[in-house]
Amino acid sequence: MKSFVMLLIVMGLFFPSYSQVKKEEGKDEGLKMEELPEIVIKRAGKDFSIYLPDKNIDKNVRQLEEKFISYDLGKDYEGYENYLVVMELPKSTLSATYNSEGKLIDVVENYENVRLPAKVIYSVYKAYPDWKIVKDKFLYTQKDGDVIKKEYNLKIKKDKKTKNLTVNPEGTILKDCCD
Repeated sequence: MKSFVMLLIVMGLFFPSYSQVKKEEGKDEGLKMEELPEIVIKRAGKDFSIYLPDKNIDKNVRQLEEKFISYDLGKDYEGYENYLVVMELPKSTLSATYNSEGKLIDVVENYENVRLPAKVIYSVYKAYPDWKIVKDKFLYTQKDGDVIKKEYNLKIKKDKKTKNLTVNPEGTILKDCCD
């Protein structure tokens, strides 16, 4: 009888330890990653500066925006009515203007030869079959935390004809000009 009770106790301790599911390290099968809205708020005196980075798929766009987000204005703006910060990488520039209190007023970003969103490519090739995109520029402008302009300026070519297009990120062709 004693051995039977001991066997039950050992089995009672042994089997529950095997019921635990072991997860391999580095695998997050049950976790779902969600991105928070990318809004950076910087305090400048009594006001807040708001910058909305674009969720562009191009690494050069992200790289320059991350460089700008990590930039510390410090006390450089003191003594000036407006303070201009210009950041450059090959084929991309970002210009930001701060007021005398260090509040971000506006940001203008220009990028050349970026990776285009699928919606833009699809709408251009649907509207202009047999044409090729030969050059592109991305313009992104903000003022006081509001996006003012977000568009792609494309140059397309077919045989010896060229056209300049302005397309929004959703793929709507806003302007069509011939060279």
